[in-house]
Amino acid sequence: MKVFDNTTKKIFLASWVSLQQPETSTVNATNLQGHTYRRYWDIFRPLRRKIDSIQVSDRLFAHRICQLIPAQCPFERDVKLFGMTLFHIPPMCKLNPVYEEVVSLRFRALCYLADECGEDVSRYC
Repeated sequence: MKVFDNTTKKIFLASWVSLQQPETSTVNATNLQGHTYRRYWDIFRPLRRKIDSIQVSDRLFAHRICQLIPAQCPFERDVKLFGMTLFHIPPMCKLNPVYEEVVSLRFRALCYLADECGEDVSRYC
Protein backbone atom coordinates (compact mmCIF):
# COMPACT_ATOMS: atom_id res chain seq x y z
CA MET A 1 0.00 0.00 0.00
CA LYS A 2 1.35 3.38 -0.92
CA VAL A 3 1.23 6.47 1.22
CA PHE A 4 -0.63 8.60 -1.29
CA ASP A 5 -3.55 6.12 -1.30
CA ASN A 6 -4.43 7.12 2.27
CA THR A 7 -3.86 10.86 2.02
CA THR A 8 -6.36 13.52 1.14
CA LYS A 9 -6.44 14.31 -2.55
CA LYS A 10 -7.18 18.00 -2.24
CA ILE A 11 -6.27 20.22 0.66
CA PHE A 12 -7.54 23.78 0.86
CA LEU A 13 -5.88 26.29 3.14
CA ALA A 14 -7.61 29.54 3.86
CA SER A 15 -6.24 32.37 5.92
CA TRP A 16 -6.94 36.03 6.49
CA VAL A 17 -4.24 38.64 6.28
CA SER A 18 -4.72 42.00 7.90
CA LEU A 19 -3.33 44.96 6.01
CA GLN A 20 -3.05 47.13 9.11
CA GLN A 21 -0.38 46.38 11.67
CA PRO A 22 -1.81 45.95 15.19
CA GLU A 23 -0.25 48.01 17.93
CA THR A 24 1.95 46.11 20.33
CA SER A 25 2.36 47.11 23.91
CA THR A 26 5.72 46.90 25.62
CA VAL A 27 4.11 45.77 28.87
CA ASN A 28 2.94 42.46 27.39
CA ALA A 29 6.27 41.87 25.65
CA THR A 30 8.24 42.26 28.88
CA ASN A 31 5.86 39.97 30.75
CA LEU A 32 6.26 37.27 28.13
CA GLN A 33 10.04 37.46 28.20
CA GLY A 34 10.18 36.97 31.96
CA HIS A 35 7.92 33.92 31.87
CA THR A 36 9.62 30.54 31.67
CA TYR A 37 7.83 27.40 30.65
CA ARG A 38 8.48 24.04 32.28
CA ARG A 39 9.74 21.45 29.89
CA TYR A 40 8.90 17.83 30.41
CA TRP A 41 11.74 15.41 30.91
CA ASP A 42 12.29 13.37 27.78
CA ILE A 43 13.96 10.02 28.49
CA PHE A 44 14.57 9.42 24.77
CA ARG A 45 16.43 12.69 24.16
CA PRO A 46 19.94 11.15 24.48
CA LEU A 47 19.01 8.39 22.02
CA ARG A 48 17.51 10.94 19.61
CA ARG A 49 20.65 13.06 19.75
CA LYS A 50 22.84 9.99 19.22
CA ILE A 51 20.88 8.96 16.11
CA ASP A 52 20.91 12.53 14.77
CA SER A 53 24.66 12.77 15.27
CA ILE A 54 25.41 9.76 13.06
CA GLN A 55 27.23 10.98 9.97
CA VAL A 56 26.81 8.98 6.78
CA SER A 57 30.16 9.12 5.05
CA ASP A 58 30.72 5.53 3.91
CA ARG A 59 29.07 3.90 0.93
CA LEU A 60 28.74 0.46 2.52
CA PHE A 61 27.36 1.94 5.75
CA ALA A 62 24.77 3.89 3.75
CA HIS A 63 23.73 0.74 1.87
CA ARG A 64 23.37 -1.15 5.15
CA ILE A 65 21.19 1.60 6.66
CA CYS A 66 18.95 1.63 3.59
CA GLN A 67 18.58 -2.16 3.76
CA LEU A 68 17.83 -2.28 7.50
CA ILE A 69 15.34 0.60 7.75
CA PRO A 70 12.20 -0.06 5.66
CA ALA A 71 10.71 2.60 3.41
CA GLN A 72 7.17 1.90 4.64
CA CYS A 73 5.79 0.66 7.93
CA PRO A 74 5.86 -3.17 7.87
CA PHE A 75 3.12 -3.49 10.50
CA GLU A 76 0.28 -1.92 8.52
CA ARG A 77 -2.10 -4.66 7.38
CA ASP A 78 -5.57 -5.31 6.03
CA VAL A 79 -7.05 -8.44 7.60
CA LYS A 80 -9.21 -10.16 4.98
CA LEU A 81 -11.44 -13.22 5.09
CA PHE A 82 -12.85 -14.65 1.85
CA GLY A 83 -11.89 -11.49 -0.01
CA MET A 84 -13.67 -9.14 2.39
CA THR A 85 -11.72 -6.73 4.57
CA LEU A 86 -12.54 -7.42 8.23
CA PHE A 87 -10.42 -4.65 9.74
CA HIS A 88 -7.36 -2.53 9.13
CA ILE A 89 -4.33 -2.42 11.39
CA PRO A 90 -2.93 1.13 11.23
CA PRO A 91 0.80 1.79 10.94
CA MET A 92 2.37 1.46 14.37
CA CYS A 93 5.67 3.07 13.42
CA LYS A 94 4.44 6.52 14.44
CA LEU A 95 4.21 5.23 18.02
CA ASN A 96 7.97 4.66 18.03
CA PRO A 97 9.52 7.53 20.05
CA VAL A 98 12.57 7.74 17.76
CA TYR A 99 10.67 7.22 14.48
CA GLU A 100 11.46 10.66 13.05
CA GLU A 101 15.18 10.32 13.77
CA VAL A 102 15.39 6.84 12.21
CA VAL A 103 13.57 7.98 9.08
CA SER A 104 15.84 11.01 8.94
CA LEU A 105 18.92 8.76 9.14
CA ARG A 106 17.60 6.65 6.26
CA PHE A 107 16.95 9.80 4.23
CA ARG A 108 20.48 11.06 4.87
CA ALA A 109 21.86 7.71 3.72
CA LEU A 110 19.77 7.81 0.55
CA CYS A 111 20.89 11.37 -0.15
CA TYR A 112 24.53 10.41 0.39
CA LEU A 113 24.24 7.51 -2.04
CA ALA A 114 22.46 9.60 -4.68
CA ASP A 115 24.38 12.87 -4.37
CA GLU A 116 27.89 11.92 -3.29
CA CYS A 117 28.24 8.42 -4.77
CA GLY A 118 26.02 8.96 -7.81
CA GLU A 119 24.24 5.63 -7.34
CA ASP A 120 20.69 4.70 -8.29
CA VAL A 121 18.62 4.46 -5.09
CA SER A 122 15.36 3.38 -6.73
CA ARG A 123 15.73 -0.15 -5.35
CA TYR A 124 15.38 1.24 -1.80
CA CYS A 125 12.17 3.17 -2.51
